[in-house]
Amino acid sequence: MASPKTPVNHHAPRPTQSLHVAPGSRHAGTRAPARSPARTVPAARRHQGPVQGGSEAVEVSSHRSVSRGADNVVSKAVMEQFTPGTSVLKSADRLPGVSFSSTDPLGIDLWGSSIYVRGFFMDQLGVTLDGIPLNDQTYESNNGLNIIQAAISDDIDRSIISEGPGGVAVPSTSTLGGTMQFETGDPKDQLGGKVSQGFGSYSSFRTYARLDSGKLNSTGTKFMTAYSRSDEGMWAGGGSQFQQQVDAKLVQPIGHESVMKAFFNWSDLAEWGYWDTSLAMLNGLGWRTPHLYPNYAKAYNYAAGNISLPTTDAIEENGDEPYLYDGGQHETNYTGGLNFDLALTDRLRWRSTLYGTSQTGYYTYADTSTPSADTEAPFSEEVWQNRQERYGFTTSFLYKIANHNIDAGVWYENNNQEAGLFWYNEPTLGEGSPLKTVGPYNTYGKAFQQGYGFNWRTNNFAFHLQDTWRPIENLRVTAGFKSVLATTAGGATYNNPDYTGVDALPNGSMTASSAFLPHVGASYHFLQHHEFYFDLAENMRTYQVLPNGVGNSPWSVQDQDAFRKLQHSVSPEKDWVYAVGYRYTDKLVQASLAGYHADARNRLQAATEGTILAPVSTVVPTTVHTNGVDAAVTLTPIKGLAIYNSVSYNHSTYGGNITTSDGIYYTKGKKIVNFPQFMYKANLSYRWKGLETHFDVHYYSKRYYSYVNDTSVPGYWLASTGARYNFGKVGFAKNLSVDFNVYNLFNSKYISMMGQNGNPMSGDYQSLERGAVREFFGTVSAEF
Repeated sequence: MASPKTPVNHHAPRPTQSLHVAPGSRHAGTRAPARSPARTVPAARRHQGPVQGGSEAVEVSSHRSVSRGADNVVSKAVMEQFTPGTSVLKSADRLPGVSFSSTDPLGIDLWGSSIYVRGFFMDQLGVTLDGIPLNDQTYESNNGLNIIQAAISDDIDRSIISEGPGGVAVPSTSTLGGTMQFETGDPKDQLGGKVSQGFGSYSSFRTYARLDSGKLNSTGTKFMTAYSRSDEGMWAGGGSQFQQQVDAKLVQPIGHESVMKAFFNWSDLAEWGYWDTSLAMLNGLGWRTPHLYPNYAKAYNYAAGNISLPTTDAIEENGDEPYLYDGGQHETNYTGGLNFDLALTDRLRWRSTLYGTSQTGYYTYADTSTPSADTEAPFSEEVWQNRQERYGFTTSFLYKIANHNIDAGVWYENNNQEAGLFWYNEPTLGEGSPLKTVGPYNTYGKAFQQGYGFNWRTNNFAFHLQDTWRPIENLRVTAGFKSVLATTAGGATYNNPDYTGVDALPNGSMTASSAFLPHVGASYHFLQHHEFYFDLAENMRTYQVLPNGVGNSPWSVQDQDAFRKLQHSVSPEKDWVYAVGYRYTDKLVQASLAGYHADARNRLQAATEGTILAPVSTVVPTTVHTNGVDAAVTLTPIKGLAIYNSVSYNHSTYGGNITTSDGIYYTKGKKIVNFPQFMYKANLSYRWKGLETHFDVHYYSKRYYSYVNDTSVPGYWLASTGARYNFGKVGFAKNLSVDFNVYNLFNSKYISMMGQNGNPMSGDYQSLERGAVREFFGTVSAEF
């Protein structure tokens, strides 16, 4: 297959520099007319890069891990050890094989956070909230919603992280390596509530309030509503990371065996981001090189060439941009769902979910390559605007007969997606307040330039059938399959030829389908305390829907001719995933050992040359092969004390070479980027009466940065600790408690996020994020 390519930007690309632009890159970059008839235009996105199967679950509690099979159930007790307001994705990082990183201690910076599970990135996981599919978890996702924007973390009761192939019943367009299922807690039976107030380093604060109605009548009707407001201070540069949310949930029992549940969430997020760095910038400018915000005069004069700022030859050779004014995002999201669990007979249950989500997002940065048109400002604010509305339902019947539990169901979703790229005027120095990266953007007039506009409609349909058979009491065998059909129609609705360099942008339909994606698993409990399980499945990810030049999407290619070629030459990404494991569980020791293998094919990679403001991307197919092993042990020698240790090894390599306009890059057999081969994790927790303490330490080995593995970032240790004391009932307050947590206890310097703007094929690139420094957090909470 020919490799569609992006046009060369008016910023001269480096002759040997490439990067992988996957959905989420913040930087769109202005472009000159195309020089190749089959090139994608680089735009605003970033890197991406798994899990349910088996039969049962491992519960990770504050004191111990209770073995129950192939899934990992992260309990509320584990989540409560983290600073209130922390992303629930971060609690999964305690599991072997999971790697979560973020630029901020709470993990709420969407631009600078990522999660990998056994080498699979968060756009390759099936993710749900109360049965609602959330799909792609990456920044600027056009077909999903990050869990931190879908529910207040305090209201999530548990997370089920499956590190196998993933279950056939989980509705998702992105399941390749597994699933993450989050569940909100039900309202309490008694009237009451909870309030908490937190404070932290760099003027951070967080407020949370919740009201539970208790049972309102004899049928058991009850509801809850909650509000949270977080303002996390930035450890480098100006601005803040602000988020507020509202949750509401209603539970209505129907008879004795059935129930209806309704859930709603509204979230508003306004965040300044941390500026991207490179190896050259770290070596030449140090660990803190923030945006110039709020020093508009300095940014203005630097962009105008009136002043100079420190640099090095390596920075200049890279084409790095260390001194932009600002960058960030503003999002408003709505999520709602109705869940029905109805007992039709003693043997037959009917479970259904009706849902809808809406997301409006603005993703921005100060673009020094495009001066403001209607003022004298030497730069403008580039804003990538997207909107999506998803509506759908899942419904399934569960029938028990003899030793069989049969599950059959369907999922349907309609997604209306829009994306556009705009530039807004910044003011002439001294003639008005500069724009804020979180808006509003039209203070000095409407957008003076539009690069493109896209609109799509996607219809997803899936059917699953699964039988869980217990031939003997201690053996559970699961066999099933799913069928998937996903069609996307649409594309460009507006094209600015002066910007894109082409007469027509991609527009048309593509369908990803597979009639039979099998899944087989078994769990056998033998002797006393012992369990063996295995899982294998074939999975498929539907085509990603992304605008011009954004990354590995058919609609990202440069023009209509290139898109038509892809319509007849590409296939959706599929993989086979195999997992096998052993677990031992008793009162003193809980141990596990798991091995896994995966083969991914038809994976579209966007290998890119250029600079941070002018990437030039080449879309190529490739394969990935993965082998790995995880081991964990928890000791509970005395009441209240738990000592946890785990190790993970992952060997993931690319299966072919990548050809770009520069030539052939020999990536075959090279390690995958951004994911550590070796991880070690330890947790010590102790509870005595009202006191609970914990200490966590993680080690992540070297991670390769370039596809040919000639650059990397070193391994690092990261430690955190915390304590909580519950005073019990004090006056009218119940469970009055005080928390204190320290993040990055030893103030380690480390790279957190990698590849947010893509990874270089060889050498260096401005696509790294630094992890947060040591920070302190305290919270006072009480129930009533």
